Amino acid sequence: MTWESGSIGIFMLVLVIAVLISSAIRIFREYERGVVFTLGRFWRVKGPGLVILIPGIQQAVRVDLRTVVLEVPTQDVISRDNVSVKVSAVVYFRVVDPEKAIIQVVDFLNATSQLAQTMLRSVLGKHLLDEMLSERERLNLDIQQALDAQTDTWGIKVSNVEIKQVDLTESMIRAIARQAEAERERRAKVIHAEGELQASEKLFQAAAILAQEPQAILLRYLETLTVIGADKNTTVVFPLPMDMISPFLKKVKQDSDKAVP
Repeated sequence: MTWESGSIGIFMLVLVIAVLISSAIRIFREYERGVVFTLGRFWRVKGPGLVILIPGIQQAVRVDLRTVVLEVPTQDVISRDNVSVKVSAVVYFRVVDPEKAIIQVVDFLNATSQLAQTMLRSVLGKHLLDEMLSERERLNLDIQQALDAQTDTWGIKVSNVEIKQVDLTESMIRAIARQAEAERERRAKVIHAEGELQASEKLFQAAAILAQEPQAILLRYLETLTVIGADKNTTVVFPLPMDMISPFLKKVKQDSDKAVP
């Protein structure tokens, strides 16, 4: 009976030692760190690798240093020109200071998520709808800088923010379509007017060159008659330049003057 009691005592002692050893040993991967507290007070950040703690006196909180991809739920945003849109985004961040991430905030993941939602509405609300649709890169940078400045005290680095989607109402989509159509018509009219201006300038230059040589005008006139004659027309009506018949008219007038007694 004494031997059995001694065996049980030895077994319990071994069990207690095994439990203490297992609670004293921590293994942290390369991307993990352990924030160690001694009797509730911060001691130091340990890891990666094997870390030995004093059971019952020291505790370690495991922190992952890898980049976290956080999806920001769709937010209702009112732009500076009073247009209501729904915007969703993605935030990329990681812990750079495990001590601050554990001590300065209760749950840094939830805190970053809530702050990202608030910051998304705040930053985009300062911009026009056209800027949200056409200048996403600049808006992404503005949100990233504003969010990073707030999370710096938590030991968190926001590396990137990407606006995923901007949803518009049906009425706003139709209004944008009408605006785009009006813009296309305006550009078409401007291009047509520029073409007319260039053509008139070229015609003015050609007229100035032809005016220097009357024979050139006659050759151009004969070339035009050739083009008209090539078509299968039954009747051709064309003007006769006065320069061609003026000598004949002068001759007739002279003859008539001589005939009068």
